Amino acid sequence: MKQANIKFLLTCLIVILSFSLITSCFNIETPSAPPSSSSSEVTAPTNPDWTLPPPEGESPALPDFVSVVAKVRPSVVAINTEVVGYIFGRPFTQESAASGWIIDEDGYIVTNNHVVEGVKSITVTLADGRAFSAGIVGTDAVTDLAVLKIDAQNLVAADVGYSSQLMLGEWVLAIGNSLGLGVTPSEGIVRSLGASITVSPGQTLHDLIGTSAAINPGDSGGPLVNMRGEVVGITSVKIAMVGVEAMGWAISINSAMPIIEELIQSGHA
Repeated sequence: MKQANIKFLLTCLIVILSFSLITSCFNIETPSAPPSSSSSEVTAPTNPDWTLPPPEGESPALPDFVSVVAKVRPSVVAINTEVVGYIFGRPFTQESAASGWIIDEDGYIVTNNHVVEGVKSITVTLADGRAFSAGIVGTDAVTDLAVLKIDAQNLVAADVGYSSQLMLGEWVLAIGNSLGLGVTPSEGIVRSLGASITVSPGQTLHDLIGTSAAINPGDSGGPLVNMRGEVVGITSVKIAMVGVEAMGWAISINSAMPIIEELIQSGHA
């Protein structure tokens, strides 16, 4: 009888540990009240008059990585989310870290859909340390894109470039909230263009940029930028988890921008 009880306890422990490992690399489980049946606390209104930012023109390449980071970092945000789950009927709060970037000075922020899917709350922290509750403007699960909105104005919006102008071997930087430890850069070169990868049953992402820049948990939704400090891709840990060694992946900005515009104008979930 005693041995049976020990086996039962060990089985329960293994199930709990396995669940924790596969849900997220940054989960903190704390008792929580059951979630509200309403999702209104994480939604935000759309803007039918919003249009894509005008192209900046052919800006010169910056002299070094330090200059690129100095230009882009004020536009990169850390994202923290909370999801309420249950184990054996007991509620717990799962906290996750991710990234995003400011596309509009009035508070629109681009990230990945998988970052905000099913969340109860979203907190966005700017480069200057200010933190805001964010709402979801729209999401597109097929392309793994999402747009958030915070109540802030006069923000530093990132310059958007052209992924169609990238060349193999070109230097790029991935900037994001790597491992949830704050916004940091990672350098690499363009290793692949126009790739298609199946990330889950029924979901294949197209027109992807492969890079040797390290993409870690927490970097999802952050920008991939060229040496002019322009966003040319949106990095995704979800793609990186397909198991290709020494290759990070980003959604090309040429493919993403029309979807981002549609999400801000009309929303989609």
